[in-house]
Order: sequence, then C-alpha cells, then structure tokens
Amino acid sequence: MNSDSMKKGVGCTPQRSLLRALGMTDEEIEKPLIGIVSSYNEIVPGHMNIDKIVNAVKQGVAMAGGNPVVFPAIAVCDGIAMGHKGMKYSLVTRDLIADSTECMAIAHAFDALVMVPNCDKNVPGLLMAAARLNIPTIFVSGGPMLAGHVKGKKRSLSSMFEAVGSYNSGRITEEELNEFENKVCPTCGSCSGMYTANSMNCLTEVLGMALRGNGTIPAVYSERIQLAKHAGMKIMELLEKNIRPRDIMTEDAFRNALTMDMALGCSTNSMLHLPAIAHECGIELDLDIANDISSHTPNLCHLAPAGHTYMEDLNEAGGIYAVMSEINKLGLLKTDIITCTGKTIAENISGAINKNPELIRPVENPYSKTGGIAVLKGNLAPDSCVVKRSAVAPEMLRHTGPAKVFDCEEDAMAAINGGKIVAGDIVVIRYEGPKGGPGMREMLNPTSAIMGMGLGSTVALITDGRFSGATRGASIGHVSPEAAAGGPIALIKDGDIIEIDINANTINVQLSDEEFAKRRAEWKPREPKITTGYLARYASLVTSADKGAILVSGCSAKKA
Repeated sequence: MNSDSMKKGVGCTPQRSLLRALGMTDEEIEKPLIGIVSSYNEIVPGHMNIDKIVNAVKQGVAMAGGNPVVFPAIAVCDGIAMGHKGMKYSLVTRDLIADSTECMAIAHAFDALVMVPNCDKNVPGLLMAAARLNIPTIFVSGGPMLAGHVKGKKRSLSSMFEAVGSYNSGRITEEELNEFENKVCPTCGSCSGMYTANSMNCLTEVLGMALRGNGTIPAVYSERIQLAKHAGMKIMELLEKNIRPRDIMTEDAFRNALTMDMALGCSTNSMLHLPAIAHECGIELDLDIANDISSHTPNLCHLAPAGHTYMEDLNEAGGIYAVMSEINKLGLLKTDIITCTGKTIAENISGAINKNPELIRPVENPYSKTGGIAVLKGNLAPDSCVVKRSAVAPEMLRHTGPAKVFDCEEDAMAAINGGKIVAGDIVVIRYEGPKGGPGMREMLNPTSAIMGMGLGSTVALITDGRFSGATRGASIGHVSPEAAAGGPIALIKDGDIIEIDINANTINVQLSDEEFAKRRAEWKPREPKITTGYLARYASLVTSADKGAILVSGCSAKKA
C-alpha cells in the first residue's frame, strides 16, 4: 500500500478533493507523501525545540522531491511525572504512541515516515511503530540538553534529585538547593546524562535507524537543524531503494545494540525497550544473552550518572560512531548490516576517530572488562532483574543485608526521609511492577534520596518497578515475576537477609524452600489499585518486565 491508493484514478477524486482542502497543489499531490511524526509539545523540555527540527525535516523532504505532512505523537516528561501518580502514565504511553502512529500512517497511506521523538517512551514507541508498519522510516531526535553548572562543576537532573536528599539530611542549605534548581537544566533538550532518552537516541543510531549524531549533537546546536534536513533528504533515498525498518533492525542489529548498551553504560530501561522493539520486528530478544554479551564487552564510558561527563562531551569526543569503532577493534559488532544511510555499519564507522581517550576509554584500558548492565537471577528473581553495574560503587557489587520492605514508593520515601533506613539495609519496594503499579513507575526519588543522604555506598534498593536512567547506586529493578503476579518478592518480610552479587549475576534471599512454600500458601493476591480507564486496561494486558512489558493483545509483527 502507498499513497497512490488514495490519490490515483477516478475512484480517488473524493480523497483528492480533501487533499486540495489542505491547500495541496497538483504538483504536491503527485509527489510521494511523507509523514513526519512530531512529538512537539510545550510541557516536555526535551520537546520544546522539536517544532524547529520538524520544519528542518520538511525542508529536507521538499528539497529531495517529497511532500511532507506533519502529524503528532504524545510524550510524557518522566522528570515532571516523577514521584506521584503521573509516573504510572509514563511507560504505558509507549504503546499508545506505537498504536496511534500505526493508525495515522495506515489510514492516510503515507509512503514513508520521518520520526521526530526525543524523550523516554516516545523513542521506543516510535521504533515499535516503525517495525510494525515496515515502510521506509528514518529517525531524528530533538537532541540532548547542555549540562548545567553549579559551583564550577557540570551538573544535570540527577544532581538535582540528589540535592533534595542532601538538603533533607542537612548536608546543603536552602540557598544551595535553590542554586541547583535554577542551574541544572539550562537549555531545551533531553536531560544531559546517559539517561533513558539519550540511551535510546544513541541506540537508535546503533540500530541503524538514524544518521550520525542523532544521539549526541546538543539540541541547541545549529548542527542539529542540519541533521534534520539531511534526515528529510535521506528518507527519499530510502523510499527509492525500498529500504525498510525490518531490513535494518535484524537480529544482528539488536545484538549490536546490546553490545553498545554495555559499552556506553546505558539506562536499565533499555532492557525493557529493546525486547519490545525486537518483538515488533518478529524477533524474540531473550535477555539471557545480555550477560553473555556483557561478559566480553568492556565498559568504555562513564557518563552521568555513572561519572561526571555529559552528552555534549561524548559528542565532542567523536560520538557513537567513535565508540562503535573502538568496540569493533575487538570484533564485537556485526558490520555488514545495511543502515538508514544506505550504507553498512562498516562503511559508516570507517574513519571514525576517538578524540578523547579519557572520555571514551580505549578497549585496552576500559572502566571495566564487562558491560555496564547486568542481569541477575536467583530465588528472589527467578526470571531476572536488572542493574546498571557501571553506576554501582565497587564496594556494593557484593552486598548482604536485612530487607526493609515497602508495598509502594510513597511508603519507602517516608521511611528514607524519616531516617529509618541505615547503613547496610536493603530497601525492597514491591507492587510497583507493570501489572502491580500499574505502569511500572521509576524510582528516582528514593534512589536519589539515598545517594543524597550519603548512603549510596552502604544501602541497596530492589524493586519490581524500574529506575530512571538518572539513577545510580546499587539499584536493582525489573524484578520478575513481580509481586502482583505472586513472584517471590511478594513473600519477603522485614529482616530477611538478602544476598546480592552483581559480578556473579545472582540475587538471593536466605530462606529455605520450606519457608518459601509456607509463605506462598499464606499469600493472597491483592486487589488491583486501579480498576477503570487506560491503566486498568493496560494492567490486564501487559506481560512481565523480563519480556519487555509488551501487551499480549497485539499481534506480533511478521517478517515481510
């Protein structure tokens, strides 16, 4: 199906009359119809400049002979939604975005698409839509925010959340807290560290669905506008050559993405999104392969929150292609895959230079010999859980301590702020999973409070919810099965001794099989927290985190 199906012939005169109502000329109607999916809005800082990106894309499409038409996609700002009921509506928008884009693209018979996302869920949501639709598609993001500056040091949103914990524990003054508030987010763009939005924009580049610089060129740079024009021109080449998303996003491409995920130290949310995108491509991405990939993939970057460098610094160091070139010295990437450039990965990264070996470590001198993310299993998480290993203090890679158990984020925050969490504790927050939340809230508030209070090297946090890419510390999320599904995390009690060994990829609680069986016999499922509206519908359809929290009602995409 293409736009000719609603433009050509006598039978399509009603449709053409409606196109003329839009002001289209005969010349425009004759051209290929290119949909530009714009996630512009006035509430998300990462999206406030997207109108300019979209206009640049339109120019590029028109210059290359296409007829550009814009339609919208929603986006939630995770930072603004954090810590209240709104966070339940973050992850769930991923499927709304994919579904609504599918509806718009097919209903209006677009020939090709340019996706213009930026923040946490609309990047994977639009990648899911691209895979499902499988018409020529290219991505160009709104770009990352520049880092802020406080007391002569670069800062970012994670610094802000941790500053709240520092203030609550008396470590900084109200005046110092106010300085953070006014300076950590100085420009438009996706927040400046290797958080979820930037992780996914970088991995979109790795997957081959975006041009060089998509993940790293700052939002405020004119170079970002130039990139958008080039993306608009490039989509016409992809259309002419009929290069489609499932030609690009192959199983090898997803293995490349997991490899680069480990090298870059991306957000743990990538472990939700990559399987969901792969599923739409007809590929089942088993997270069991993540540890195998991690075992021979060195971690080369420590961007915030793991370190004190930011997306603008990675851009200056050579960007994603430079990291790919460095990693490929070990032969870890499949480089014969076609990409949206019309060239292979090998051709794309040929000549890429690492301009800052302090920021992008050479493979001979990595931050660690294993990757930035670890998947753990054990009797507490039989199906798996996930931790950003590169952001964990060395002394917390192995930790044993007593559980302090909470059935929601709010109760945990009250205990943390009330001084009830002490060195050695393991905070357990449950009933926050995909079904139990519902919506699998991010736990940046409690992790930041722990770090801000100076407990980051002595306290761990475990949840069946998830973490912001801005989280650092021994923060273990995506525990599967979740509590609402009767997973072992539902059976834990205060004082149970939990053993975490991130290097060994294990997580266990010191309970006998007999004690587990006794507690399971006593356990009763909880009534749903929400019984009406979209969240109730989502909870009834969503799978577990280890499966990517996909919706079981949707039909799996079949390979073309």
